Amino acid sequence: MQTPVDQEGPPPMRLLAAPLALTAAGLAVPGAPPAPLDTAVSAAGLPARYAAVRAEIAATGDPAFSRFLAGGRTFLAFDARGGRAVEVLGDLARADRIAVLVPGADGSLAHFDGAVWVGGGARALAAEARRTAPGVRLAVVAWLGYDAPSTRSPAVLTAGRARDGARALADLVGGLRRVNARATVALLCHSYGSVVCGIAGPRLGGSVTDIALYGSPGTTRADAADVSATARVWAARSRGDWTRYVPHVRVAGLGFGRDPVSPAFGARPFDAGAGAHGAYLRPGTTALRSLTRIALGTAS
Repeated sequence: MQTPVDQEGPPPMRLLAAPLALTAAGLAVPGAPPAPLDTAVSAAGLPARYAAVRAEIAATGDPAFSRFLAGGRTFLAFDARGGRAVEVLGDLARADRIAVLVPGADGSLAHFDGAVWVGGGARALAAEARRTAPGVRLAVVAWLGYDAPSTRSPAVLTAGRARDGARALADLVGGLRRVNARATVALLCHSYGSVVCGIAGPRLGGSVTDIALYGSPGTTRADAADVSATARVWAARSRGDWTRYVPHVRVAGLGFGRDPVSPAFGARPFDAGAGAHGAYLRPGTTALRSLTRIALGTAS
């Protein structure tokens, strides 16, 4: 439920054609859905994985991907055709804390680095953490790791893509445990990504200590305890977010059920400020400061 045209305003009013995968240049590419990304690696194998993925990106020969090779960026996985990527900011093997950003609908490599998308948001979060808690070893993972639906597709009204994403997210968290068994993990889940996190929650294990649901249309879960029996579950909606108009029902597989910010859901509230649906990770915002505290494990 993030799109370049609607993240500052209301959602699209009509559902149009089914989505196609996007390349970095934003062009549709027909074909079957991509296979799950391989994010399984050991701590010792991280440098070789980063180097191998850089080589894969370079081998595409696509100038639109050159920005992913700049400045020593590190990716656990990258699928040019499927429009997926998993970028790591920070020292994953030595981190005390790992924050995973789980984006909503319409994710693509074309706008991965945009200020309000998963890559740009991860950089804003990492910078805010360095500013406010320079002594904490935090790694941030920008996870564009599932076949997110288009907001112009009926799929965005159902949990089908979220179920596939939940399996992939659980695999990622398992991979993070193999890299660094000491670190605790926070999941920051925006919009349709909160549906992914809601479904994945019960299978994630004790290393995930915080799950933040923001700009959420619902999770398919009845309450916070149903999302996770062990993690702190947080929820917020900014005052300018159009998802407050989403009907919080679930009928015949359509919709996502109870609003996570409702008292009946039982999540811990946090201050998300007054921004728009796509502005939660904008630098300088109340929402970014709140989400950074959750990422660091210092929110109360």
